[in-house]
Amino acid sequence: MTRIPQQLSLGVILNDEARFENFYSTKGSVNEQAVALLRQQVDTQGYPFVYLQGGPGSGLSHLLQAGCHYAQAKGLHIQYLPMADLVDYASVELFADLGYLDYLALDDLQAIAGKKEWEQALFHLYNLLRDSGKRLLVAANANVRELPFQLEDLRSRLQWGLTYKIQPLNDTEKQLALQARARARGLELSDDVAHYLLQRLPRDVHQLFSRLHYLDCASLAEQRKLTIPFVKKILSL
Repeated sequence: MTRIPQQLSLGVILNDEARFENFYSTKGSVNEQAVALLRQQVDTQGYPFVYLQGGPGSGLSHLLQAGCHYAQAKGLHIQYLPMADLVDYASVELFADLGYLDYLALDDLQAIAGKKEWEQALFHLYNLLRDSGKRLLVAANANVRELPFQLEDLRSRLQWGLTYKIQPLNDTEKQLALQARARARGLELSDDVAHYLLQRLPRDVHQLFSRLHYLDCASLAEQRKLTIPFVKKILSL
């Protein structure tokens, strides 16, 4: 019987722009080290379990989806699960048939903390993946010790791997990240325009990139460069 890919059956689609190459990190930073580690997790299987923590806008979802893209390009069977979006309508049976995967990325792990059935299902899945030599990458908004897990055995398992705390970008880094993302799109984003956007838009990186995508479409449609007057008109700033 042909297995239906979970990515399709769950309606979960990877963001095509979520790649390691466009995850901005300064040289020598913890974030750069984390990206290198996640590549190694796929390439060498030396790190079967990695736990990422970070606050809103730190790029956890980007990294998990980037890991999936990277693993998929290597021919691995992958699955990305954004638990905050799934936990309210999916069944715990979701975890029951994932043992065939080579690489599983669980986002927003805090969404199942305190939900006993979900915790037990994850505990069994964790053991299955570990025993079969598969890779598991998880992300949450806090350290596992701070999450309200009821199943202490699961909490213990989640502390076995490597843990990295992803650092949010400061304003200077956000500007550089925005300009790097613009270059990847073939756009020229000057320092003045990038600074203008940072001063007038929410500082959340996801929203900044979303507005950049909107500007890219408008620039292409009107054949205009990204100047402050044009940006002001398009975004009604």
